[in-house]
Amino acid sequence: METLIGGCLCGGVRYEVVGEPVRFYHCHCSRCRKASGTGHASNLFVKGELRWLSGADQVRTFAHPEAQRFANTFCTVCGGRVPRQVPTHVFIPAGSLDTEPSIRPQARIFSGSRASWSCDGSDVPAFDALPS
Repeated sequence: METLIGGCLCGGVRYEVVGEPVRFYHCHCSRCRKASGTGHASNLFVKGELRWLSGADQVRTFAHPEAQRFANTFCTVCGGRVPRQVPTHVFIPAGSLDTEPSIRPQARIFSGSRASWSCDGSDVPAFDALPS
């Protein structure tokens, strides 16, 4: 068992998830790209329980009407993505974590939907800060 702690961008929503991380994927599907505003969403799946430490009243979920498995849970103040509890696990947007999970990304999924401009980590230069 491990405890994962995180929150939204403005800090109004804080959470704790206690459980066992079982999957960690970079998802390239179009819905995850739109929800995250990036080339992929980094999603962690934990067999465990979600507990709101603060800001539960600021949390909303948009469930896409055409998707069985997609929903976007976020802070209504800053729009930052936060976890959601589903029947079998807790879905955590990895970027919302303050603590490091014990597992690393295991796969890139829906890679057939990958945006042509999305980097795979090796095809663009890397900098420690904003280059001048």
